[in-house]
Order: sequence, then C-alpha cells, then structure tokens
Amino acid sequence: MKPKAASYYKQNRLKQLRAFCFAAKSGSISRAAEQLYLSQPSVSLQIQALERELNTMLFERRGPKIRLTPDGQALLEIALPLVEGMDSLRDTFAERCGDLNSGFLNIAAGESTILYILPKYLKQFSDQYPGVRIRLHNVTGADGMAMLRADEADFAVGSMLDMPDDVSYYPVFNFHPTLIAPLDHPLAGKEQVSLEEIAQYDLILPPRYLSTWGIVKSVFQQYNIPHKVTLEAGGWAVIKKYVEQGLGISIVTSICLEEGDRLATIPVREHFPSRSYGIVIRRGKFIPAQAKRFIEMLAPDLFHRPGISADELDDELVASLARSEAR
Repeated sequence: MKPKAASYYKQNRLKQLRAFCFAAKSGSISRAAEQLYLSQPSVSLQIQALERELNTMLFERRGPKIRLTPDGQALLEIALPLVEGMDSLRDTFAERCGDLNSGFLNIAAGESTILYILPKYLKQFSDQYPGVRIRLHNVTGADGMAMLRADEADFAVGSMLDMPDDVSYYPVFNFHPTLIAPLDHPLAGKEQVSLEEIAQYDLILPPRYLSTWGIVKSVFQQYNIPHKVTLEAGGWAVIKKYVEQGLGISIVTSICLEEGDRLATIPVREHFPSRSYGIVIRRGKFIPAQAKRFIEMLAPDLFHRPGISADELDDELVASLARSEAR
C-alpha cells in the first residue's frame, strides 16, 4: 500500500504547489480558487496537505487575508519556477521543436502604448504566429503592477518613473516633451518658447493622478511661475483633439504625435524631462515562448542566448535603465 500512497501523493504534489503559488501571489485563497477554476475548500485542502507533508505553516491566516510565513516565502522561491515551467511546458516544447503557433500572449499596457507603440509589432507578431491568441490589457500604474505580480500578464510595456524591487525595466523607446498648440495660435511657428510664454495661455493636461500632470506642475512651481490648468482630460488623443479645437495648449510626450495631426509643435525638452517606454518583467518570472518572441521584436538585443531567465536579465536591465536615464 505504501508505494501506491507515495505515487498518489507525488501525482498530486503539482496541484498542491500550484494552489500554494497562486494563493501566495494573489494573497487570497478565494482569488486563487477563481484563477484555478476550483472551489475555495479544494484549494485550502491542497495547501493544508502540503503543510502536513512539509511539517510547517506556509501562511499566516487573518480572516480572508493570508500572508506568507518565512517558510512559505522560501517554498515560493523554489516552487514558482517549477509551476510556471510546467504550465508553459507545451509552449516551450513546441518552440524547441520549431513550432510556435499556439497558446496565449498576455500584455499589460497603458492607452498611449496601445495606441502609438504596439500596433505595428502586434501586426508583425500576428502575421508570424497566427495561432497565438493575444490578450491586450489596457491598464496603467498600480493595476498593471498588480497584473504582473499575479501573473495575469506575461510582461508590461510602458513608462516607469519609480521601479519597485520586484520588477525589472528595460527601456526601449525614448520620447521627448513637446508643446502642442492650434495652428493659428500666437506660439505657432516659434522654434523655442520659454516657461513664461507657455504660462500665459490656458493649459490642457492629463488628470492629476497621472504622472505627466505632476511633472508639468512641478516644473512651473520650481521656477515660481504662475500658470493655469483650465481642462483635465484623459488620453493623449483626447488632449490633441481639444487643443486642435482651440480650447488651450498642452505639454505632451512625442509618443502621441503622428503625421496628419493638425497641430503646431514646439520641442520643450530644455524645460521638461524626456520619457522612456520599455518592457517591464516581474523578477524571477518564467518567460513563456510567445512572450519571449514578442519581446525580441521590441528589443532584439535583450536575449543574448537561449533559455535566459528574467533573473539573469536583472543586472542588464538595471544597467540599461541607468544608461537611458543618463541620456
């Protein structure tokens, strides 16, 4: 009977580890159950069985919330790469065999990235791998980071001002601040403008919870220059439309400027900082084959050898960020 029991236990260990990892990443048994399409009692029982086998407590339980114990954190570092590797086994095997035309690609990105950076790369990827289903998640800020940490996205593409310790950032694109104004505006046609000249006119900015609003405000405050924000609007496309209609002028990132825009543009990089956009990966993340191929389209030099993991990229990513900031 013992050999049969041991065999049964080993067969269920992956299920137990998967339940443990999903609960650890989401911080909730019920959330893990939703992600695994299991009942909450089933996930709890799998974690309890794992705790009995290892003779330890993996979570501190405080009502609906759970928190990893030191032993739980140690197990997560060991188990997470194993679970992710097993979940990606089919896709990784297909890639090794020269066939990458199935599975999913999950990308988290903000509206600007989705509108102005990703379209041509998504078209290129879709043409090469038509069997891969692409899930594009329109999220920004904390929501995007939450998706990365919960492994609901393979990676994110966007701009990072503050980099948490648990993610790595690889800047790929660099965009400069630009003043936009109606074609018949008094500033139109100028090659340079001062902050004092800009402050004479009504400003249209993104909502104040977005970083651009704070950056523009802080620059004017630094030089004690009074200014007027008369309209807050979400999204560069919306702001461009309102500027074109003569409702004010704006400071935008050149990422949103396209041929055909009926706007006057004046570079203002001497007043406002440039912004980089790039790839954000959770540290220690197993990168699925589909995600790796798409990342290679965005940044061909990111992977230098087959089988490289996100951990191995960390030093390079940090160094690359430092080079980008230096520019």
